[in-house]
Amino acid sequence: MITTDFAPGSPCWLDLGAPDVGSAAAFYGAVLGWEYEPMEGEDMEGGMFRKDGKIVAGLGKLTEEGARPAWMIYYSVADADATTRAVERAGGTVRVATMDLDEWGRMAQYSDPLGGQFAVWQPGKDSGVELVDEPGSLSWTELYTSDAAAAKEFYGGVFGWRFSDMQMPGGGGTYALITPAGLPEERMHGGLMEVPAEGLALAGGRPYWHPVFAVTDCDAAVAQVTANGGSVQMGPDDAEGVGRLAVCLDPSNADFVVLAPAES
Repeated sequence: MITTDFAPGSPCWLDLGAPDVGSAAAFYGAVLGWEYEPMEGEDMEGGMFRKDGKIVAGLGKLTEEGARPAWMIYYSVADADATTRAVERAGGTVRVATMDLDEWGRMAQYSDPLGGQFAVWQPGKDSGVELVDEPGSLSWTELYTSDAAAAKEFYGGVFGWRFSDMQMPGGGGTYALITPAGLPEERMHGGLMEVPAEGLALAGGRPYWHPVFAVTDCDAAVAQVTANGGSVQMGPDDAEGVGRLAVCLDPSNADFVVLAPAES
């Protein structure tokens, strides 16, 4: 489960780079019940998503040349500069160098050795999102990669993550569960899965992370996805012990998952 104590190595923030901020705000408002709060400032096009008054994600205008619309997941770290050094030692690439965001904290963005993009946040006054693991908020993070062993070596070296493998039902391969360093397995926050090249077509063959959002009714959420210009890549399907889920694309083809968790 994801919590808001944001232990080092756990997901703490996410934001969406979208070509049309207004359209993205309307879409996620319909699908997840989010309210959009624009940021003040003439040069800013973006803002925050809230659920029940609590911040759940950020939204900004996609400006990077050649970049695809996508969610960026941030992991909490005690020292972003030290993380940058660890990324470089492990063969990763610095996409956005460590920078201060006033008194709120420090951030940096990276690519893993195979091209999967992720980010880190060193908290200042702001530690991260205000709601997780509840309907309409982040409940899991997931990496699709062409080389699970290489991903485990890289992310294990950078964050100290522990991995435990489970077999997917129906011969679907191996899924590696991710737990932050020093925490018990009930604090696992994500997973990674090796997929064939065609499974990475969305990111041009590179690995990619995506968020899983909890919902109360997966089928109802999927109906809102398709009614508001999005599409469904997989599902809705039932996963034993996990819940009912669907892999979705928003109208700009940014990927995410909706999951109605199984009753505990």
